[in-house]
Amino acid sequence: MKVIEIQPLTNAAFFPFGDVIEMEGAYNYPINAGKCVRYHDLAKIETTGEKARAMISLLRGEPYMLPLELRMVERHPLGSQAFIPLTDYPFLVVVAKETANGPAEPLAFRTKPGQGVNIGRNVWHGILTPLDGPSDFAVVDRGGEGVNLEEHFFEEPFLIR
Repeated sequence: MKVIEIQPLTNAAFFPFGDVIEMEGAYNYPINAGKCVRYHDLAKIETTGEKARAMISLLRGEPYMLPLELRMVERHPLGSQAFIPLTDYPFLVVVAKETANGPAEPLAFRTKPGQGVNIGRNVWHGILTPLDGPSDFAVVDRGGEGVNLEEHFFEEPFLIR
């Protein structure tokens, strides 16, 4: 089984797959008479297709243990998918570039507290994978008509550690 080493989540490393959502280094300015700071325009939300609309959901995920076998990735051809943690536990973000034969070898990133991601439209990615404890997330993704899920099962699983 091929091993994938988890790396830290950074803007530079994640750029081909979407956006890192975090305050650190983000454009910001004061609002509400200086009592609040707005960290502005942190992700590009994409929606396309029939009657497309952006929607917000809340998720509660149980933690996964490492090492983890990765057998499947998915993608959403009609919209991006943002995961914004509401708890301080890290989570695993698995993404893969597209090749002529489907997804390439995946990359795995571990978030730090306060980091979320916006996975771009049509980008192969793993499922939501909280680590270290039960985790709540705000999710911004596409609602509307049309099939917005494609799954790919690998012939041989990958071991993420």
